[in-house]
Amino acid sequence: MSGLRRSSGQATVLSVLFLTVLMGMVAAVLDVGAWFRADRALQTTVDAAALAGAQELSTGTAPAGSRALEYSAKNGGGISAANISFETKFRPNDTIVVQGTRSASGVFSKLFGINSVDVHGKSKARAATISSAKYVAPIAVDIKHPLLQCKPQPCFEEATTLDLQKVGPGAFRLLNLDDTKGGTGPSTLADWILNGYQGYLPLDWYFSDPGAKFNSSQVKSAMNARLGSELLFPIYDLITGSGANLEYHVIGWVGFVVTSFAANGNTGTVDGYFKRVIWDGIESTDVDETPDLGVRKVTLVE
Repeated sequence: MSGLRRSSGQATVLSVLFLTVLMGMVAAVLDVGAWFRADRALQTTVDAAALAGAQELSTGTAPAGSRALEYSAKNGGGISAANISFETKFRPNDTIVVQGTRSASGVFSKLFGINSVDVHGKSKARAATISSAKYVAPIAVDIKHPLLQCKPQPCFEEATTLDLQKVGPGAFRLLNLDDTKGGTGPSTLADWILNGYQGYLPLDWYFSDPGAKFNSSQVKSAMNARLGSELLFPIYDLITGSGANLEYHVIGWVGFVVTSFAANGNTGTVDGYFKRVIWDGIESTDVDETPDLGVRKVTLVE
């Protein structure tokens, strides 16, 4: 009998040890899983906060930091002003760095004296000027426009009129964006206005789309459909040639909000204002390649 009691006691001890180990494994599975989810949630927040802040970098580091903090506060917090810094890659302070920390509580781990752990996240986002742009509209703007001469960036949000006046025989500041000579039909120009050109356009020479096609019903309809919305216009500094051979030297891009449009015969005007925009494009790695006209591509970076 004494042997049976000893065996029973040993089994009890082993069961207690097994349950202790099992509880530890449950704690590891449940709590570590919860901590991992908390870590991913924080990383999502710092990524989004960095992207939000980067959208304001062209206006300065203070607005960028405030925007990142505002976004963080609405999405769980964990970021303070001390956690935000700025770096320079291509232009001064073109990159925002956001770091965050949150406390993630445990459940079963409290049995082992672990009440919570800190999870950490870090993210960088860059706002870069672009050398190639997508979704461009075919209306060219002269770099000599007075509001584009403001320094260090254009005078934004100021009402102005773009005159589609003739710059040469048959050339009325409409660009042929598909790299062909001789012009396109009004329906194609209208599509580029409504939807933007569906390819990445580099800084280069572009042929004029000859004729006062802004006076066509298709272009008028497209411009009226875009009232109040942002368009991306090419900026040129030089022209060469004449007629169908006239070319514009495109050196950059600028955002423009159209408020009204008028066309009659060989006369056309676009009313609106220049605006900072976040746009789809290919990042410029050369600050001397393109003027800074407030157009930015925002991306997360390593």
